[in-house]
Amino acid sequence: MHHAAPRHAAPLPVWTQSLGCPKNRVDTEHVLGSLGIPVKSVEHMGRARLVLINTCGFIAPAVSESIRAVLDAAEHIASCKRKPLLAVAGCMVGRYGVEELARELPEVDLWLPTADLPRWPAMIARALSLREAPAVGGGAWPGRLLSTGPAHAWLKVGEGCRHACAFCTIPSIRGPLSSAPVAALREEARGLLAQGVREINLVAQDLTSWGADLTPRARLQDLLAALLPLDGLAWLRLLYLYPSGVTPELLQFIRTAGPNLLHYFDIPLQHAHPDVLARMGRPFAGDPRRVIDRVRDALPDAVLRTTFIVGYPGETEEQFEALCRFVEETRFHHVGVFAYQAESGTPAADMPDQVPDEIKERRQNTLMELQRDISEEHLAAAVGSRLPVLVERPHDEWPGLHVGRVWFQMPDVDGITYVSGPGVRPGALVECDIEDNTAYDLTALA
Repeated sequence: MHHAAPRHAAPLPVWTQSLGCPKNRVDTEHVLGSLGIPVKSVEHMGRARLVLINTCGFIAPAVSESIRAVLDAAEHIASCKRKPLLAVAGCMVGRYGVEELARELPEVDLWLPTADLPRWPAMIARALSLREAPAVGGGAWPGRLLSTGPAHAWLKVGEGCRHACAFCTIPSIRGPLSSAPVAALREEARGLLAQGVREINLVAQDLTSWGADLTPRARLQDLLAALLPLDGLAWLRLLYLYPSGVTPELLQFIRTAGPNLLHYFDIPLQHAHPDVLARMGRPFAGDPRRVIDRVRDALPDAVLRTTFIVGYPGETEEQFEALCRFVEETRFHHVGVFAYQAESGTPAADMPDQVPDEIKERRQNTLMELQRDISEEHLAAAVGSRLPVLVERPHDEWPGLHVGRVWFQMPDVDGITYVSGPGVRPGALVECDIEDNTAYDLTALA
C-alpha cells in the first residue's frame, strides 16, 4: 500500500476514534497536533489518508469493543477507492503486543504501542512518507488538535500508576507512575485556554500521586497553584483522586483556592465492605466512610462521584447488601457500577470463589437502580436555583436548544443540561435558571 505525501501543504485528512478513558483522547489529540503538518478531521474514512484508532485494553469488554472497531474500519477501508493508512494505537496494543495482534489482525498497516507513545508522530509520519515529525521529550508535546469542542479539554498530567490493586491491568500496560513536569503542563494549559477553552479537567490514574516521582518531589497543590491563575480558566476539575491521597492538607488548599477550582471529587472507592477492599488491595479497607466524611467536613458543598465493582471474587450477598446500604446512606451525586471482569495476569483472576456472570449483572442493575433515585433527588434539589451553564454544542435535533453542563456535571459521564435562551452558544458560560430535571439531566433557561 502506497501513502506518498502530496507536494502542496494541504492539511492531512484524518479519521480518528478514541476508545476508553479521557487519557486516550488526550494522546490522540497530542499525536494529531504533533505530526509537523496541518491536520483536518473528516467524517468519512474514504476521505482520510490516516485512520487512527486509539484502543482500550483495560477489561475484556473494552478489548472486544476495540477489536470490533478495528475490524469495522478495515471492512470500510476495503471498499474505499483510495485506501487510507490504518493505524491502531493504545492500551490494547500495549497489553497484547504487536506480534500477537499483527497475526490476528493483518489488515492493520501500523501498530503504535503505549511504550512508544512519544514516537507515535514520527512513526505515523514515516508510514505516510511525510517529512519527519518533531521529537517529543520531557512531557512537552509540540502541538495538540482539540476534539472536545470549545468548552472543555482534558489535561493528562502523568502516566502509569504506583499502586498494585489486585484487579487492575493499568500498571502492566502503562507502567509505573511518571508525572509530567509542572512547566510543561502549565504551558499546555495556557495553550488550551488561548483556544477559548473554559474548563480544564486534570486526569491521571491517581491524580493525588502527581509529583511523587519528580526531582525535587512535588505535590498536587504545587501543580494547582501553577494552573489556577491562568487567564481564561473558569473551571478546573480533578480526577481521579485516590482515597488515601485526599489528605487534610489537600482539602485545605481546595477550600481556600477560589471559585474556579471546583469542589467536585471523583474518588473511585471500588467497594465499601472491608473484606472485599482487603482482597482488592485497596486503601481505606477499614472504612471508606472516613474519606467521604473528611471531604464533607472540609467542604459541605462538595459533590462526590465514585465507582464500584460488584461481583468481585468472594463477594457474598451480605457484602453486596452492605455496599447497597453504604450507597443509600452516603448519597453520592454520581456513581458508576462495573461488573467484575477477571483479567488474565492479575492476582484477582486466580482467586477462588469467582461470582457467576448472572449474579454480577443482577447486582450491577440493583445498585444502579438504587443510585438512579438518589441522583434524581440531587437534581430535583437544583431546580429553582440559578447556576452558570457551560454550553457545549447545539442539540442535534432541536433548533435553538443547546447541550451544556452545570459545574457538578463532568463531561461524558454525569448527565447534561439542556439549555436555551439569549447568549447561549458553544463555549459560553451563561447564568441560567434551572427549570426541570430527570433522573440524570437538567433543563435550564438563560
